[in-house]
Amino acid sequence: MILLRNATIIDGTGEAPCVGDILMRDGIIAEIGSISPPEMAHTVDCTGLVATPGFIDIHSHSDLQVLINHRAKADQGVTTEVVGNCGFSPYPFRHNHDALHQFADGIFCGWDDWGWSGAREYLDEVHLRAKLSNVLSLTGHGSLRIAHMGLRQGIPDAQEMDAMECNLSECLADGSAGLSTGLMYAPGSSASHDELVRLCKVVERHGKVYATHMRSYSHQLLESLQEQISLARESGCRLQVSHLQAVGRANWDKQARALELLEQARMEGIDVEFDSYPYLAGSTVLTQLLPQSAMDGGIPRLLQLLNNQEERKAIAQLAMEQMAQQWSDIFIASIGSQRNQHLVGMSFADLAEERGTTGIDTALDLLLEEKGIVNILSFNQSADNLRKLLTHPLCTVISDGFYVKGRPHPRLYGTFPCLLGEIVRERGWLSLPQAVHKVTAKAAKRFGMKDRGLLAKNYIADVVVFHPGQISGRATYENPELAPEGVKLVFRGGLQN
Repeated sequence: MILLRNATIIDGTGEAPCVGDILMRDGIIAEIGSISPPEMAHTVDCTGLVATPGFIDIHSHSDLQVLINHRAKADQGVTTEVVGNCGFSPYPFRHNHDALHQFADGIFCGWDDWGWSGAREYLDEVHLRAKLSNVLSLTGHGSLRIAHMGLRQGIPDAQEMDAMECNLSECLADGSAGLSTGLMYAPGSSASHDELVRLCKVVERHGKVYATHMRSYSHQLLESLQEQISLARESGCRLQVSHLQAVGRANWDKQARALELLEQARMEGIDVEFDSYPYLAGSTVLTQLLPQSAMDGGIPRLLQLLNNQEERKAIAQLAMEQMAQQWSDIFIASIGSQRNQHLVGMSFADLAEERGTTGIDTALDLLLEEKGIVNILSFNQSADNLRKLLTHPLCTVISDGFYVKGRPHPRLYGTFPCLLGEIVRERGWLSLPQAVHKVTAKAAKRFGMKDRGLLAKNYIADVVVFHPGQISGRATYENPELAPEGVKLVFRGGLQN
């Protein structure tokens, strides 16, 4: 039994704070208010400190790291993560062990033997091993496709489509929180609208969430968003647009129209929201910059194409046509070989200059050298656009963090303290109660968590205590693994993390 005394309580609703006490007993919040200390209670003086619900990261890629209890999220105050985003989940695994690893290891930072047959098997493993976070998992469309089609692109045949629908339904019935797509990643990039409608109808029948990494966030941002709204309209599912942004200076003016489209869809009765991370840069795998048709057959096929001069030329041309950033905006975050480790942190523009080649040739050469395994960090959006995203009422704030064997994006270690420190305290874009709401009650409601996200009686005792004048994400692009400061205590289910 733990009593937090004299805390400034921000309960997650977005309402103004109040000073009071919080009693945690048997893993739940037993009382809130002015409380006489019970016998045997361990009392913590929280004078001058803020107490909030545990933070909920609804867009995470820590699918494997939650099993080994990596502390990057827990140290920020995160007590719940939704994994399986952008079409990547560690299940369903059937026969294609190598194919699933080829597809997902760049995002999962995986080891040799991961892979679970379905949601139940994975979530059972989570229940046994994950000690720092409550975990919800989306079923990844890319993983689902690989289970039934391998790395082949194109339209599934009738038997494959039926199998995917049945398998998705089974995963949702076994506890999966919904479906995610990664429509900029092969093989999901080749999915037709009809395929996605059929799968979204399965999601709707189960009352779960459909989260999407859309086909484009740059030149085709508006068309991609309209497609996803159409999917929600036709299927009736709840739509979550992942990490909304307008990528590339030439596309920054499209964001206002994108927000209008979402607002119009809400007025039409479509249940759509979006999420964003509080940084100008994003991070992904280098192969995402290529035309995804080049990934038909996986990385071995890509490397064959890059070794053919005519094919390489065609890939380079298509990549440059669709690219929205400059090579000076894109940095090497992780690399597979030891010989090239000195390149981590370098921009492609600088590496191209050093090597005396173009940016695209440098990228393709590096993919060949590293057998396709390269992660990047890319500066994508404007500060003004970021402010408009984070302050929008439909926005939930996320990390989109993933681990790499190199230099991760600082969002992995700093998102939530960055939000409460830099975004709230220093920039004043949001009030503290508003920001807390976006990472607690709002996130919980989106995924149907009925007993998390609020500091309220009989809710699970997930609680963060921090110093409002000190909290900050110290992680930077140059030093991304620095732990945050100002987070004093984190409780998950009444136990201190």
